[in-house]
Amino acid sequence: MLTLLIAAGLFGCVSATPAEVRERPNILVVVADDLGYSDISPFGSEIETPTLGALAKEGLIATSFYVSPDGGPTTAMLLTGVDHHLSGFGDLPGGLPPEASGRAGYESYLNDQVVTVATLLRDSGYHTYMAGKWELGREPGRRPFERGFERSLALLDPMASYWGDMVPAIQGESRARYSRNGVSLEALPDDWYSTRSFPDELIAQIDADHGDGKPFFAYLAFQAPHAPLAIPEDWIERTTGRYDRGFRVVKERRLIALQRANLVGRDVVSFPGLPTIPLWADLDGEVQRRQARKMEIYAAMVSNMDFHLGRVLAHLEEIGEREHTLVVFLSDNGASASDRGPSGIDDGYAWLDGVFPASGFENWGRPGSFVEVGPGWGETSAAPFRMFKHTFGEGGIRVPLVVSGPGVERRRWVANTPPRGVVDSPVHVTDLAATFLAVAGVTYPSAYQGRDIAPSDGLSLVPILAGQKKAVREDIPIGFELGGDRALRRGVWKIVQMKRPFGTGAWRLYRLDRDPAELFDRSASEPDLLKELAREWDTYARAHNVLIRR
Repeated sequence: MLTLLIAAGLFGCVSATPAEVRERPNILVVVADDLGYSDISPFGSEIETPTLGALAKEGLIATSFYVSPDGGPTTAMLLTGVDHHLSGFGDLPGGLPPEASGRAGYESYLNDQVVTVATLLRDSGYHTYMAGKWELGREPGRRPFERGFERSLALLDPMASYWGDMVPAIQGESRARYSRNGVSLEALPDDWYSTRSFPDELIAQIDADHGDGKPFFAYLAFQAPHAPLAIPEDWIERTTGRYDRGFRVVKERRLIALQRANLVGRDVVSFPGLPTIPLWADLDGEVQRRQARKMEIYAAMVSNMDFHLGRVLAHLEEIGEREHTLVVFLSDNGASASDRGPSGIDDGYAWLDGVFPASGFENWGRPGSFVEVGPGWGETSAAPFRMFKHTFGEGGIRVPLVVSGPGVERRRWVANTPPRGVVDSPVHVTDLAATFLAVAGVTYPSAYQGRDIAPSDGLSLVPILAGQKKAVREDIPIGFELGGDRALRRGVWKIVQMKRPFGTGAWRLYRLDRDPAELFDRSASEPDLLKELAREWDTYARAHNVLIRR
């Protein structure tokens, strides 16, 4: 399909004739929330994810795919192709320093300096659908319906109950916020469970317009496996006993699986873990039982998400749209290491006791409970990398990417070599937005509805998908910043600067092709390279309106 579009000269066109419109592929973008790098089977996991496994076998995976360490900035970049410092998510809501007040790019909602891919595709003849979590603005005028999605059902809060009770997980809120087509919802169905119900909604949206000959852009933003951990009763015992041997055993098994698949080198070792996380053997039996239970629920949630994604794909097959649909799956950031609430260790969350009153161990995963997976399993989900969500360790910003569908070269396996269909060159989340527009034959504009908009940072992955190139960035760097922490990757090299407790505030330098776990700081042995990359980060910061904190 992509080759046909290239041959037809559609790339660079803002619009297409009616005959051409149907030739353009549907696009289904699926986002998991807080899923770690090695949490799905194509990336070495023991968790059953057959749907994603099948997509990976028939398409490609990217092993060096980068996002923000938090979901809001990632989603902003995914749906616009513009760095989050320009689109309104220069920092996290509630974490803005005083000097960011009134600063463009730090509004904590998707601003008018950007236009969404959904808007541009809608204007070019696509139907646009959205179901799931929306972190880009809760107030009227900032919701999916007003940002290019013709049909939408959205959870507007960053965290909430998975069930129909609409229990909020934001202090001071009386209930979780949802909207349908921009209108606030007062209630959800009694049988609501978001991992099942959002796919149900997306299927209904697609069916409402099916048959009119227009392609669709569909955005399915799962809440899973974000806290609070929640899973239906018929899934809750499926993983019992699987994690009784603890963090390190699972992490090492995942590393071995990655090595056997030739996705990491045979000499690679995993990040050994933060010293603040106790060894499994040092935990007493009751603590081990509780820790294992957390990961059992988490794993069941990931499998459940995969199952319901499979339902969406099966429905597309039934209505004759599967072969016309480009499917893209990613996580919005690395695995979470939080452990809040009545069962957790983080301070300042006692208020959750009153909101989730049924959080005793025997009720974990069921309605009324609040439990998180915690740092030991968060590090495991990031194997083989360092750290997790909210950090610029590889475990916080490198996540799985699976792409399958028309125009994507099928994977082929050759013994003892990286599989064909595996992209190991750096890819950034802004590149996905550029790719969606490219396969639809839509040019990213310099202005929209009479106002100038920020330029795109993304590079189309079409040459990679078609098997024509192994990389599109070559030595083009990817810059990062959030909360004052910084990083930059160029080629095989990465510099990172993080505040305590995860860093010293000084730049560190790593060669990621040999040391993906960031175990060996090369800043002392490569001082000139460190200075060069630091200057490139300064260039990135100036170009993207990054607030420099001293």
